[in-house]
Order: sequence, then structure tokens, then C-alpha cells
Amino acid sequence: MNSTTTPPSTTAPDGTAPSVERRTIDHIPHDERHGRARDIFTVWFGSNIMLLTIITGALATTVFGLPFWAGALAVIAGNLVGGVVMALHAAQGPQMGVPQMLQTRAQFGSLGSLLVVVLVVFMYLGFFASNAVLGGKAFAEVTGLPDNWAIFIIGAISVVVTMIGYKLIHSMAALLSVVAGLALLLAFVWMLAVNGLPTDTWHSSGFTWAGFMATFSAAALWQIAYAPYVSDYTRYLPRDTGVKTAFWATYAGCVLGSVLPMLLGVLIGAALPSADTLDGMGTLTHGISTGLFLVFAVGISVTNGMNLYCGALSTITVGQNIFPRWRAQAVSRAVIAVVLFAIAMLPALLSADDFLANYANFLSLLLCVLIPWTAVNLVDYYLLRHGEYDIDSLFPRDGGVYGRFNWVAVACYVLGILVQIPFLSTTLWTGPIAKDLGGVDISWIVGLAVICPLYYVLMTTRNSTIPVAAELSSESVA
Repeated sequence: MNSTTTPPSTTAPDGTAPSVERRTIDHIPHDERHGRARDIFTVWFGSNIMLLTIITGALATTVFGLPFWAGALAVIAGNLVGGVVMALHAAQGPQMGVPQMLQTRAQFGSLGSLLVVVLVVFMYLGFFASNAVLGGKAFAEVTGLPDNWAIFIIGAISVVVTMIGYKLIHSMAALLSVVAGLALLLAFVWMLAVNGLPTDTWHSSGFTWAGFMATFSAAALWQIAYAPYVSDYTRYLPRDTGVKTAFWATYAGCVLGSVLPMLLGVLIGAALPSADTLDGMGTLTHGISTGLFLVFAVGISVTNGMNLYCGALSTITVGQNIFPRWRAQAVSRAVIAVVLFAIAMLPALLSADDFLANYANFLSLLLCVLIPWTAVNLVDYYLLRHGEYDIDSLFPRDGGVYGRFNWVAVACYVLGILVQIPFLSTTLWTGPIAKDLGGVDISWIVGLAVICPLYYVLMTTRNSTIPVAAELSSESVA
């Protein structure tokens, strides 16, 4: 490895990771790897049991008007499908030992990757703002604080989580797996067996394919949205963890941790479709609602720390393209986290009153820009290079063996966005083909179907430019 990719060790004298993570986007050497696959399960299980997940499930019955059975089916199916994409990205982390967005330089080139990375930073800010709004409103319910102050406090807690880094995120997620998991179970029991539900909760009217596909897509996107940073939480695992082990630990944790709270949201929306979801949950869990709101509010601040952490890493990735000699460590990550927090607070405070409509549109547009990237990344990693990358070439400004631009990847990415536009169905824009399909949104399916084979065929014609294993550094994946 080049010295530029391996700053001083962050391993503590006892051989464990230090309390404050000093590494940012640099490669994690093998002697600093630690943890087991079950640690990844708790990260994704615990971090997904939060208010935003519940709200996402509630879209099925409140915004899209589905009956409970259809909403539940769409939520389960969407998570199962989207989770495959997300977990395939996660399996890359132990093998490469670098953040997901840094790896993007190998597919798009050092400068070409900026197109994707900058958009991903905005994605993190969007999710951060959404989480801050919901966590803040729940915290306001418990404390009596004004909403804006509560939103600010929940966001500020996330900044602290980001400053400390990887180890705290893992520890808090493990705790959330137990505490938030029990709170979620209690909410189901209280609604179904203690307080009871309105008699028309189980009605079967209102099914539409447009609503079903919109819910399916929202659930799938929930998983796919993790793809740009899921490797950030597997890169510390020992390389011998294996692709299959990392895949299944991530898949099981994220899908199970997402489906359960989403089903709670579907149920709340079916019971009280005209009510605000948080108000509805408070009504249906009367007697324990204060405790639930407190658990989910604190939990969401930890989860939001993951968004801010990865947003900071992506921002550093952009910064190193501009200032190649910059070697960011903990202080840089902390400063960037504060700046991103300040930026995210503006939409959080402005969108708080019309949250659901804004959030539904955000999900649809996010899916449109993420799908082409995930298609390029997965085809490149699994079908073209078979996990074999020159790690040292990910850091120089000139892109090393990968160059500054891979115009095939850039063109496929732009084309992937364009081909989805006619199939989009949102309140902001409904494409002509989506109109012909009765409002059914299949844009992301079309994007994957077009870009995966196209990128494979175009890159196959450039075999001579794809490094073979013999040319790669000793850090390549075997």
C-alpha cells in the first residue's frame, strides 16, 4: 500500500478500536480489522427501528390509500427485493476495506465519480432532515419543547455521534436492537390487545396497482438508499468474513429491521388514515405513547448519526479530489459534520409542516438518481472485475489505473436517469408512460433492466482497459 492510503494506526494499545475513530476514507489495513458478522446484523436491525421507517410504511395506507393487506404485502415484497441490492453492496466492504463512495472512483474515474458522490451527499442531507423532523416532533411530544428547538436538539445529538464515529455507532445500534425492538413489540401488543383498533381497520376496499407499486417502490428504495454507504459499516470486518456471510448478515438485519416498523406504520395508517401518523400512533398506544416516543426519538438521533457520518465521508471524498494532499482525520470529520448539520437544518425546519408530501416526492426522485449508480457498481464489481481492484489507485487525483473519467460509466449513469423519466409517477411529475399505466411507477425497474446489460456490453468491449488480477496490488480481492 502507498503511504498516502495508510495513516497512523487507529488501534488502541489493547488492540481494540479507540473511542474516537481517527480514520475517514483511507483503507483499513488487515491488522485493524475487527468484529463479526452478527455485529453487522445489529447495526442494520437496530438502526432501522425508528420513526421514519414507520412513516414510510404508513405511506401505503395514508398517501396511497391501500387497505392493510395490500400495504403489508407491498412493504414486505419491496424490502425483500430492495434488500438484495443493498446487501450486495455491503458484501464489498470486508473485501476492499474502503468506503463505498471512494470505491466509485474505480467505476467512474476519480473526477467522473464526483457526479455521483455530490448527489449522494444531498441524499444524506435529505434523510438527515427527514429524520430530524420526525425525531424532533416526537421529542417535543415528550418534553413540551417547541418543535423547532426539539428538531435542533435531535440533530445536534447526531453530530456528536458522527464525531465519535464507527465504534459508537455500532455500540448504540446494538443497544437499539434490544431497546427499540422491545418498544416496537410492545406497540403492536398495546394496539392489538390492550387499546384495540377501530372496526374498519381491516377493510379491503381501495386497492389500486398504482398505490401498490408506489408502496413497493418506496419499500425497495428504503433498502436501496443504503447502498451508497452500506460498505462504510462493513469495511472494518476481517477480510475472511466472506462475501456470503457479509451479505446474509446485512440482508437479514436490514430487511427484518425495516419490515417490522413499516408494518406498524401500515397498521396505524389503516386504523386512522386521516390522522397524522405520529398523532395516530400516540392515540393507538395511549398509556405508553410517551415512552415509545422517547425511545424512538433518541433512536432516530443515532440512526441519523449514520447519515451524517457517511455524508461527511462522501464530502471528504469530494474534497480530496480538489485538494489531493489533504489527509482528513477525526477533526476534519467533526468540522464537516457541523457544516452539513447546519445545511440540513434549513429544509428540516422549512418542511416540518408538510412533511409527508415532501417525503414521498423525495423518495421517488432519490430512486431515480440512485438506480443507475447501483447498476453500474454491481455489474462492475461482480460481473466485470470480480472484486479485483487496485486499492492504491483509488486515492490519486489522476485515478491511477482507472483514470479521471470512465465515460462509459458516466454515459450509462446519465442515460439511466433519462430512461426513467417517462416512467416516473410523483405529485411533481408524472411521465407519459406512467400515465398510460394508470399512474403505476416502474421507473426503477426500467432503469435496472436497461443499464445493467448496457454497461456490461459496453465495458466488455473495453476488456483491454480493465486491469487483470496480475496487475493489481497485493490488496486486491482474491
